[in-house]
Amino acid sequence: MGSVTHTLEGPLVLGIESSCDETAVALVRGDGTIVAQAIASQEAEHAPYGGVVPEIAARAHAERLAPMLEKVMTEAGVALDDLDAIAATAGPGLIGGLMVGLVSAKALAMAAGKPLLAVNHLEGHALSPRLADRALEFPYLLLLVSGGHCQILSVEGVGQYRRLATTIDDALGEAFDKTAKMLGLGYPGGPAVERLALQGDPKAVTLPRPMKGAKEPHFSFAGLKSAVLRAVESGAHTPADIAASFQQAAVECLIDRLNRALDSAGPFPALVVAGGVAANRTVRAALEALAAKHAMRFTAPPLALCTDNAAMIAWAGCERLAMEGEAFAGDPLDFVARPRWPLDPAAETVRGAGVKA
Repeated sequence: MGSVTHTLEGPLVLGIESSCDETAVALVRGDGTIVAQAIASQEAEHAPYGGVVPEIAARAHAERLAPMLEKVMTEAGVALDDLDAIAATAGPGLIGGLMVGLVSAKALAMAAGKPLLAVNHLEGHALSPRLADRALEFPYLLLLVSGGHCQILSVEGVGQYRRLATTIDDALGEAFDKTAKMLGLGYPGGPAVERLALQGDPKAVTLPRPMKGAKEPHFSFAGLKSAVLRAVESGAHTPADIAASFQQAAVECLIDRLNRALDSAGPFPALVVAGGVAANRTVRAALEALAAKHAMRFTAPPLALCTDNAAMIAWAGCERLAMEGEAFAGDPLDFVARPRWPLDPAAETVRGAGVKA
């Protein structure tokens, strides 16, 4: 992706993202200008396995990151001395990939004498709507939906997150990927299911809506995945009808859980969605309708900022610099990568919730 020719104001932050299977580098200004960025997908490497293989992902990050850093810096016409900080995803994610990105950021920070910003990947997603929509103010209700996470959060400020709900088993993005695998659609599964669903009848297959109507606004998708498997094995339905029915069930679960969260913790001035599943147009349309029903503003990042990217990591660094002030020295160079790193450490453990919560 090319550079953006806006007026450049505010600190210039280099961002590195390597938490899963996307190697990404970006330069972002404090005014929201994406100066330059590059993303290298690993879809071809992982497609034969139907999912991400951690060892392959880490090796690919190690091979690609240095050339991408050079490319982005050259494209932007900046040197290390021009940077105000170096931000890198430090967790949560696959530990091998995290270490590649974080160690690289530490080396750059040490060489340039610039602050290191160890960024929570989930915070990158949580703040990315403010990169796309500079008028979005705190607080807002965030639906964070991706391959590894499904949460509802009250975003009250930079570093201030209150978790209202999480999944007790699987994330919605994982459910999309597993459904794709069961239907023989390959990897990545989310976009493939969405495309096939356009050809199907969302009412053709009777599928459960786990947790619908439950008092607490938590999610569950394991039972829905099992029901999809039974539908596939029955041979009684077309793949398109199964995809459409699964997607409809998933959307209804999201809307029901968000309504419950609003009943217990609302109102909020804005509803925001972020994460890979936010790229699904059916999901977006349903959320936009829900926001309108509750007289809330609806905000979703552009599709390029929904999936894993370095612009959101650099932007989270910009937000943190603005909050901490000029005297902020950054995070220590011995900051350790964290495969698990909740946005709200004080949130109560949810019954049945595993490490994905």
